[in-house]
Amino acid sequence: MILQLTPSSSESGPTITDRRTLLTWGLRALALSAVAVPGGVRAAVDPQRWAQILAQARGQSVYFNAWGGAPNINAYIQWAGERANDLYGLTVVHVKVSDASDVVQRVRSEKSSLQTAGTVDLVWINGANFLAMKSEGLLFGPFTQDLPAFALVDTAGKPTTELDFAEPVNGMEAPWGMAQLTFMVDSKRVAQPPLSLSALLDFASRNPGRVSYPRPPDFHGLTFLKQILLDTTPFAERAPLYRNVTPVAFARLTAGLWSTLDKLHPKLWRAGKQFPSNAASQRQMMADGELLFALTFNPNEAANEIASSRLSPSTISYQFASGTIGNTHFLAIPFNARSSAGAQVFANFLLGPEAQARKADISVWGDPTVLAIRRLPPAQRALFEHAMRPGEIASTMATLPEPHGSWVTPIHDEWIRRYGV
Repeated sequence: MILQLTPSSSESGPTITDRRTLLTWGLRALALSAVAVPGGVRAAVDPQRWAQILAQARGQSVYFNAWGGAPNINAYIQWAGERANDLYGLTVVHVKVSDASDVVQRVRSEKSSLQTAGTVDLVWINGANFLAMKSEGLLFGPFTQDLPAFALVDTAGKPTTELDFAEPVNGMEAPWGMAQLTFMVDSKRVAQPPLSLSALLDFASRNPGRVSYPRPPDFHGLTFLKQILLDTTPFAERAPLYRNVTPVAFARLTAGLWSTLDKLHPKLWRAGKQFPSNAASQRQMMADGELLFALTFNPNEAANEIASSRLSPSTISYQFASGTIGNTHFLAIPFNARSSAGAQVFANFLLGPEAQARKADISVWGDPTVLAIRRLPPAQRALFEHAMRPGEIASTMATLPEPHGSWVTPIHDEWIRRYGV
């Protein structure tokens, strides 16, 4: 499926196509059996308890550790902090980080040194980093059931809001936004984009040196590797990918991944000896004509880049016809947060319709919402109808669930061993 992502001036509401979520071998049932509150069943928020949290939060400073590599996201976080100050008397400090694993290590060190008043109040996180914090007792909570805005989350239609890389969330982090691996090409240069892994291999053969992917440990690059892992693993054999990795399963299931990369790398930019440092670098190389292909984890990013005149209006976005990996990114509170009340209040604001609609607007960020828009009252639904204009929702193919977070580090380490230079 290919969608043109030229910004539209229309203010009419969009027709939002439901995502068809592909879950392997009872993944959802298996995970939800471990979740304290079953999917779709919400415990009522205690108004008195939430009032106490609001009172405790007023005047607190919230140190929000979040990736700082994109000016538009930084600007959004600044806006959100200002709104939280106006509404709740919070002072939000954006601690800009390049890798969430650094934050995990800091909190881990604070626990080892018995530091009860930590330096992190809220962290933008998912995947292996969440798994590490959860398994090592580094998280505050569960707290999401105490957030009034959590009742608006589409947990049924978007099951990864309760499953982080196949690991049950159990209320220990709040969903913030949706993501799906999405590819981009300039239709003036590429008449027929590659809609499958085999087509991509053929495309790279016909265009030597014009294809690449971000170098791991960049999460876009690792996601591309996991996409190949899924595409080279028959559906009936994928169940181990959604459990804790074992040496036997890793050796057996990654054989197709390494075989595919051995074929692909000689055809890549600089013969696979060098790689773009991140997705932004790859996208710029595509904009400059050096590469014909780029990837993103935000289905609306191309629309945002077109609107900002950083990509050609002829740029199109698409996913593989069989689907691509999708997940949710989250907000978590460390166990020793100084301002846990303020962190909960700020997380609740970020989860609410005003903040979610602004985040979904391609002129601001274009990050897809976790909310069930159709269930919102008319006034709140209208916020999204303004933000998400027709033609700007690129994710229509099947969403493939992320492998379990325990697979990430072994994949990265083996990639470095085989291809690192």
